Amino acid sequence: MVISYWENQTVIVEFVLQGFSSIRQLNIFLFMTFLVFYILTVSGNVLVILLVLFNHHLHTPMYFFLVNLSVLEIWYTSNIIPRMLLIIIAEQKTISVAGCLAQFYLFGSLAATECLLLAVMSYDRYLAICQPLQYPILMTGSFCVRLAASSWLCCFLLTAITVILLCRLTFCGANEIDHFFCDFAPLVHLSCMDTSLTETIAFVTSSAVTLVPFLLITASYFCILTAILKIPSGTGQRKAFSTCSSHLTVVAVFYGTLIATYLVPSANSSQLLHKGFSLLYTILTPMFNPIIYSLRNKDIHKALKKCLSKKSGFLR
Repeated sequence: MVISYWENQTVIVEFVLQGFSSIRQLNIFLFMTFLVFYILTVSGNVLVILLVLFNHHLHTPMYFFLVNLSVLEIWYTSNIIPRMLLIIIAEQKTISVAGCLAQFYLFGSLAATECLLLAVMSYDRYLAICQPLQYPILMTGSFCVRLAASSWLCCFLLTAITVILLCRLTFCGANEIDHFFCDFAPLVHLSCMDTSLTETIAFVTSSAVTLVPFLLITASYFCILTAILKIPSGTGQRKAFSTCSSHLTVVAVFYGTLIATYLVPSANSSQLLHKGFSLLYTILTPMFNPIIYSLRNKDIHKALKKCLSKKSGFLR
């Protein structure tokens, strides 16, 4: 659909998300698979939130940040998967320019917020292991709230800069996006204006919210590893490492899939592969995060058993 012309080119007012049209014969399978993943993601993260909220012994900085991460994962997947399911099963592929920019804004903001939250969680683990005596004094409730709020606010404001620049672009010519959601690169490629400033600003802001937190996480875990190796007993070393192993696993999965996705060539021959890598950090990582934190976390196990025992007692 077009409404006007811009220098003899039709101006786009809506985009067509191609989704997985190249493997349309698998639509039913893809729909059922992604629907199950979405249900598991939402239910798993909601369970983590409820367990932390209703168990007072979980009211610690680590679990406060974990709740923030779970809320983020629910919002993150809900921004992408429901529309993707409509594209697959109902063939509702069109999305307005405003809707596309809004989806990208939420996607970019939430992905950046996750980077900062993971960095904040690594700082929490650093203080707990490397400075245990000062930990209760430094990681107060108000300080935790400020750290979390700053992470959310900073990323939403930084992403807003890129979105404002995108809003000033005119999109013309072909209106098809060969992806299952509105990402930055496909949007820029559809513009018929000079996008160098937009791309530069986007690169700087995305680097700031991904590379800087990654460096902070790396530095924190270097200090943590050094401190753990100084513990004389093997039991003490294992106990110390177990307190941060879940977070370290989540960091490895998140950054691993993110890096793999954007290192994949953007050529048409690899577009399906690019979508596959995108699925890793938009669907699989949010689903696995509550599982990773639950499997190796004794506090979560105890809270879940306590909840189940109360429920079974109530049913009797």
